[in-house]
Amino acid sequence: MVFQLEEDMNKLNDLEQSIEQMGIHFDIEGSKNRIEELQMKMQKAGFWDNVEEAQRVSSEEKDLEDKLNEYKSLLQRIEDAKVLIEIASEDESISPKDISGEVKNIQFHVEKFKTETLLNGEYDRNNAILNLHVGVGGKDAQDWTEMLLRMYTRWSEKKGYRIETLDMLAADDAGIKSVSLRIIGEFAYGYLKAEKGIHRLVRISPFNANGKRQTSFTSVEVLPELTGSQDISIRTEDLKIDTFRAGGAGGQYVNKTESAVRITHIPTGIVVQCQNERSQHYNKEQALKMLKSKLVELKERAHKDKIEDLTGELKDMGWGSQIRSYVFHPYTLVKDHRTGVESGNISSIMDGNIDDFIKGYLNQQTK
Repeated sequence: MVFQLEEDMNKLNDLEQSIEQMGIHFDIEGSKNRIEELQMKMQKAGFWDNVEEAQRVSSEEKDLEDKLNEYKSLLQRIEDAKVLIEIASEDESISPKDISGEVKNIQFHVEKFKTETLLNGEYDRNNAILNLHVGVGGKDAQDWTEMLLRMYTRWSEKKGYRIETLDMLAADDAGIKSVSLRIIGEFAYGYLKAEKGIHRLVRISPFNANGKRQTSFTSVEVLPELTGSQDISIRTEDLKIDTFRAGGAGGQYVNKTESAVRITHIPTGIVVQCQNERSQHYNKEQALKMLKSKLVELKERAHKDKIEDLTGELKDMGWGSQIRSYVFHPYTLVKDHRTGVESGNISSIMDGNIDDFIKGYLNQQTK
């Protein structure tokens, strides 16, 4: 019992030190001053006259308040647990098992806070639009795309995020050719932006009668769903909007309706579509959101001042070299080529446990 209490006390000391270091990174005093400054703005007459600016200010104030409150809460929980350990050393009625459970819970929330402290980009708190597109590899690549769909679905479920299928094109023989998902939840984009790029699979092909090893590729595109204050306007004359009958092989993912919408941005050639089971109006709204997200990201990567400056030669900028390899044969290994993070437990990774890869990417981006 004494040994366990001492071990838990050491863990709490380490967690306290880690939180205090995050406080330096987060700039606690600077954040307090910024909150006061923003609150003074919000109290001025006519603050809501400019709705867009008011939303931006109130959103920033809330984000800082949430981080500051979480910081204070974690320090208080650590202090309370330390006091409990001191009492438990003299009172055998207090269960060391319960204390260890609380320490583990604190450790989980410290890690979560540490990761979210790294998510300070303009769109990091937003919902995400996740697009998977089949690459080279035939049936294996189609199957691989479906495997990645399952991986990201499981990851989202574990995070408590809601998933909405916007569009899916099933292959005739096996797997899927493409899918667009809306991942709904705080920091969905901040986490998933680590997954942008080409994902490579190496395995013995179940579609090859000779049992040969096959390499397949899938492209993962991640976009932020813009909030009201981040919304952009697109010229109507730059859009071509088509409606068509939804459908897909097997019909298990997309209902066959006449509400599907396809939107083409004429200057860049970007095409988005949504064939959710809901109304045509809803599908058009979601397709426009996807298009705006694509254009905003494209504008930033192309270093353009305005959406209107984007032209067709930029539309293929999303493809690049592979970011991660998943090897099923002759050994099992998942390795991120950007960060060096790797795992031999490939079944766990395919079940959605990819947080180590995401954290590795986020940590690398802050260095």
